[in-house]
Amino acid sequence: MALTVGIVGPEDLVQRVTAVGAPSGTTLLPLAYRHETEAVELVEQAHSDVDAFLFTGVVPYTIATEAGVIDRPAMYVSYDGATLLRALVELLRLGHNVTQFSIDTLRRSEVIETLIEAKLPTEHIHVLPYRPGLTSDDIVEFHRTAREKHNTKVAISCLGSAFHLIENEMPSVRLAPSRYSIRSTLQALVLTTTGQHVGDAQVALGVIDLPEPDDALAADLITLGGSLAALPDGRHLVVTTRGLLEQATEQFSRMPLLDHLAARHSTAYVGFGVGRTAAEAEALARRAVSRAASIGSVAGVVSMSDDVEIVIEPSGDQPTTARGTESLPLLARRVGLNTQTLARMRELTATLPDGLTTQDVADHLAVQLRTARRVLKRLERAGLAAPTGTQQHGRTGRPPTVYLIRL
Repeated sequence: MALTVGIVGPEDLVQRVTAVGAPSGTTLLPLAYRHETEAVELVEQAHSDVDAFLFTGVVPYTIATEAGVIDRPAMYVSYDGATLLRALVELLRLGHNVTQFSIDTLRRSEVIETLIEAKLPTEHIHVLPYRPGLTSDDIVEFHRTAREKHNTKVAISCLGSAFHLIENEMPSVRLAPSRYSIRSTLQALVLTTTGQHVGDAQVALGVIDLPEPDDALAADLITLGGSLAALPDGRHLVVTTRGLLEQATEQFSRMPLLDHLAARHSTAYVGFGVGRTAAEAEALARRAVSRAASIGSVAGVVSMSDDVEIVIEPSGDQPTTARGTESLPLLARRVGLNTQTLARMRELTATLPDGLTTQDVADHLAVQLRTARRVLKRLERAGLAAPTGTQQHGRTGRPPTVYLIRL
């Protein structure tokens, strides 16, 4: 299976990764930035070109994760003890004191453990572990303070942008991941991505229960790319794969098939089962269609082997009064949000009927921006939110997207 992995990081480390080489059947796509804050934009731009992302360190990985832009397998190359030891040996070779230094990004426990194994003293070592929100300016200030107040002799940095700011002020060294770390992380990422693609090929069987024959059913199922057969009990069996089912249902958020069936039948129950084997998928499909019959006159349910059941209602052209407060629990299950969050979002849309931004959602729900982005993305996938433009007034930088919410 051919895979494309995007390598995100500063240019020199991206080149270091590509020089290690890709596993068989894998293509490495360089995505180099000048500053780690560009990682989010690079990931967004490369979504259609890659199957997975490999970050050259925890900093760009965390920045992209916090921004909520990673929607496929992603890992970062860690800076292990061997990497630190190699840097210390180089410093010793150059005549530097390696018993008094400051180091950023790594966890203190990792640093101390490495020094103890190397039989080096640890009492004059100052560590700034990386945490979300930490900037290169923060890291530079840490090293300067350590030098001024604690008389450290060397600064060791894992962040290129910070290293370039201090290298002319004090003896400094920049850590780079070892070839072993790069190779092992890349192999793990390829295995993870391949496993997910295999999951897309899982068997998905559907059972459709209609009150009368339907000659148009086969045409409705074209998007599923599967086959249709009649069951002895008069119901219909659909054979497809998980990947095609996810595409046709927009990640299990809506099912156009239900709208077509609702227009032609008084009742329609659709149940899909996704399993590791055909027998498991069929058992789950039969359970799902029974579950759908207990929900309403027209309903769909997707059941999976990990005891997950996703309820999908027809979207239809229902009057606005049909979605009252009593429909929130069912709507919440379809969207993948809890009822309280949807209720709060309904309050917000009442105060901002012309559209709202991610910041509006974050403020109203008292959550971080990345969580607000996920809420809006789920609503968008369920057909309940749509981007309508950007908010230009009184702002600098990239204008935020305005969403129209229909709850």
